[in-house]
Amino acid sequence: MAQTHGNLSINSENIFPIIKKWLYSDHDIFYRELISNGCDAITKLKKLEMMGEYEMPEGRKDEIRVFLNPEKKTIQIIDNGLGMTMDEVDEYINQIAFSGATDFIEKYKDKANDDQIIGHFGLGFYSAFMVADKVTIDTLSYKEGATAVHWECDGGTEFDMKEGDWAQVGTKITLFLNEECLQFCNEYKAKEVIRKYCSFMPTEIWVAKEDEKDTQIIEKSEKLEDDIVIEEFTDEVRDWDSRDENAKKKVDKLKIKKRPELMNETHPLWTKHPNDCTDEEYKDFYRKVFADYKEPLFWIHLNMDYPFNLKGILYFPKINMEYESIEGTIKLYNNQVFIADNIKEVIPEFLMLLKGVIDCPDLPLNVSRSALQNDGFVKKISEYISKKVADKLSGMCKTEKENYEKYWDDIAPFIKFGCLKDDKFCEKITDYILFKDIDGQYLTLPECLEVKPIDTDDEETGESQATDENGNAVETEEIKPEESGEEASGDEAEEKKEKVIYYVTDEQQQSQYIAMFRQAKMTAVILNHSIDQPFISQLESKNEGIKFARIDADLTDSLKGKTSKKAEKELAEQAESLEKMMKKALKKDSLKVSLQKLKNKKIASVLTVSEETRRMQDMMKMYGGGMDMNMFGAGGEGTTLVLNAAHPLVQFILDHQEEKNTKMICEQLYDLAVLQNAPLSPEEMTAFVQRSNDILLMLSEQR
Repeated sequence: MAQTHGNLSINSENIFPIIKKWLYSDHDIFYRELISNGCDAITKLKKLEMMGEYEMPEGRKDEIRVFLNPEKKTIQIIDNGLGMTMDEVDEYINQIAFSGATDFIEKYKDKANDDQIIGHFGLGFYSAFMVADKVTIDTLSYKEGATAVHWECDGGTEFDMKEGDWAQVGTKITLFLNEECLQFCNEYKAKEVIRKYCSFMPTEIWVAKEDEKDTQIIEKSEKLEDDIVIEEFTDEVRDWDSRDENAKKKVDKLKIKKRPELMNETHPLWTKHPNDCTDEEYKDFYRKVFADYKEPLFWIHLNMDYPFNLKGILYFPKINMEYESIEGTIKLYNNQVFIADNIKEVIPEFLMLLKGVIDCPDLPLNVSRSALQNDGFVKKISEYISKKVADKLSGMCKTEKENYEKYWDDIAPFIKFGCLKDDKFCEKITDYILFKDIDGQYLTLPECLEVKPIDTDDEETGESQATDENGNAVETEEIKPEESGEEASGDEAEEKKEKVIYYVTDEQQQSQYIAMFRQAKMTAVILNHSIDQPFISQLESKNEGIKFARIDADLTDSLKGKTSKKAEKELAEQAESLEKMMKKALKKDSLKVSLQKLKNKKIASVLTVSEETRRMQDMMKMYGGGMDMNMFGAGGEGTTLVLNAAHPLVQFILDHQEEKNTKMICEQLYDLAVLQNAPLSPEEMTAFVQRSNDILLMLSEQR
């Protein structure tokens, strides 16, 4: 056969330099493309055998071999797939962007089985020119009587093609690397890249040095058929079966040429049915893929065939919120070929906190396989993944409540983030969100709202309280409709009532309020993460009749002692004079003072900050905005100093307003109230410590 010389048929003008330089963002991806092509060729040959169009030689094993030669600066990638004739090389290689995979699928679409063809675009081969000055192909078709073909190109638009001497069915691609890319024929770098992209490809991938000179020692019983023996010898080793520590035994050993190393697992765990996988296999897979030796909390095995093909495993890792980034890693595969990490079009944003793998052969990839085409189908995949996660979590809450509670503190930020980012996820999971109360009990949102009126006569007031199923009183204060001049009917009033769930953001800072709640046999839930504030705002907006209020937002009737109308009027009158005195003593003209009779007689003063004001305060701290933050601080808008009329100190200042020490007591009561709510400023803390020392000194002088 005469040698052929010609020009590459390029479908678009000047496209070849673009393919070489800019088709792929990462040059190392050529390994993925060329090895994927080899996998395709092997898959096609297996299909042809199943259809009776080819008979595999006895003893043949599907494999791709990668040989590295740093001295010659070459890489060889060899597959034993179906190979190509000269006409096929001309059609699939010389005509850039003609996809052999697409053509094959079209031809055999009525006969093909479930095995997948990876490539779809016909451009992957040309990724080789990103790293090579010259590329050659040696190939022999499976077709009877076929002649071997040799093809070569130096990176321009010209090629040479002639009969070759390649003797086995399949294809060998040789890359002659340019000086900038010699790292890719370094054994360690090559293995790193191949593991990155090809760890789970469906055909065995072996890597070795060409003309390997390194050796390894094995026992004779471990010899494989392909091992090349250099030397046989006998060695004396410790006899571990003997109790004598000095006992030896003779073992026959072989020095062999260093074996090629297997780079991939052809049947990864996600391809198996969940019923066939053990917990230990899931954990081993997690450790291997993510190099994380902390055990995952639990996992979800995705296995779907309709309306699209999707398999995968999502792991919920144990997250150290204080010291680690909470961004996870979800690896996306297409027919076991790695595409990229954390592709936001496929993986819902809130799932980026997880670790896992997702394999979807139906993904509409672009020509570089590194990104997705804009397609509504991708959104359906994303929605399905979100739904499966919600189903798993709700199922755990229903059937494995104890485990669910055990995991909750770790998975709570993830679930709350998911609720903020995905309305459908939020709708499915809302009733299975847990709230840990101040006694360490876990309650769902419906449980927080369920109250059962029972008689718990207070020793002072005889008032009754409502409790949850655990016997704790849950404060579900009813917020009455605004006065409108006419009385609402019973049904209307019931509709307008809101149930308040009280919460704690800092157990230490708000310990005094917690003590008051416990004494009143009430409870509150703990919401101490930064995501909790936007999260509860969303719950309020999506669930009519629910309101969250921090434990220091107000003093509920349950914390107050019972007083007559006459006593209430007297307290209001005393509060007016008390407010004037406190404003003068503290030099705070905007201070609001309330005088209440509290059940807890040991508490002299507390500060309340309305929920709306405090949320505005938190928002302004987060976003700034140039507003005066002092207007939201202690003594500012929405804050009230509550003095306990049942406490002797408060009675003292009421009865001794002109006493010389009254001012000091007022200042101390105020600072103590503020300290229960928020830290004092440096100047205020200095004054508080000095005043405390003065009070102790006064006490000591009275002895």
